[in-house]
Amino acid sequence: MRRLLRSPLLWTLLSSVAVLVGVTAWLLTDRATSRGDALKTGALAGGAIAALYGLWLNDRRRRTEEDRHEIERSRISDERFAKSIELLGNDADQVRVGAMHSLAGLARTRPEYRQTVLDVLCAYLRRPFEHPKFDPDADWGDGERKSAAERERLVRRAAERLIRDILPHSGTTGPTFSLNLSDARLDKLGLLGRRVGWFGADRCEVLTYLDLTDTQLSGKFLLENVTIHGEFVLTRASFERKVSLDNTVVETAVDFSEATFAEPPSLEGAKFAAGSTLPVVSGDSG
Repeated sequence: MRRLLRSPLLWTLLSSVAVLVGVTAWLLTDRATSRGDALKTGALAGGAIAALYGLWLNDRRRRTEEDRHEIERSRISDERFAKSIELLGNDADQVRVGAMHSLAGLARTRPEYRQTVLDVLCAYLRRPFEHPKFDPDADWGDGERKSAAERERLVRRAAERLIRDILPHSGTTGPTFSLNLSDARLDKLGLLGRRVGWFGADRCEVLTYLDLTDTQLSGKFLLENVTIHGEFVLTRASFERKVSLDNTVVETAVDFSEATFAEPPSLEGAKFAAGSTLPVVSGDSG
């Protein structure tokens, strides 16, 4: 009985009948209105109550269906994420690249996964990696070991490109995402025209380049005890927080004047190739 009394349908029917009777009785007080017209108008008023209940019920069903679809999408996304993580350990390089692209696609369609996917790709780049370009003095033996190292190098390049693709563009609004590349071996990392939050790459090694052209770095930028064998490009890069390049070695000339710094960067123990320029800090007179 209590369940029946709580039923929206019961109260809708009672309200509809009450409106029907009330409107009809009110109209019958006017002698100019016939009984038929009064009854018809009352029925329309009562029917409107029932129609409103139908609209509410349809909206409730729609929201329930949307919630069900969202739960299903979340379940599928979780399964896709777990499967992609598993495939990152596959022996075949093409499978690992496919897993990375799957993760990147998930990050694009499900924004709540973006930071997690970036963390995974950065973690992949922190995996132990040997290559003749990084380790020229090592004994590489037969050509198969070199070939395997080169295939892995291409996989890692795919990870570097996807990190850039997932990051938001400079000048846009919205959440910022962090990159933790400490202890990584990087080949060609270009964050061109992207917006990055916290960036940490302590003790990493860069072979070809670290390109920050048009990059907006809104968080701390920590590049300490790093060796960059190739280029460190800072064209129109914007550093909005603390920058530390302590004990960093760059083997090619760096033009710091092309970047803007909100505060003087720390360069203790840093070494740059001949021809490098010193940083220009926002607000400096010269």
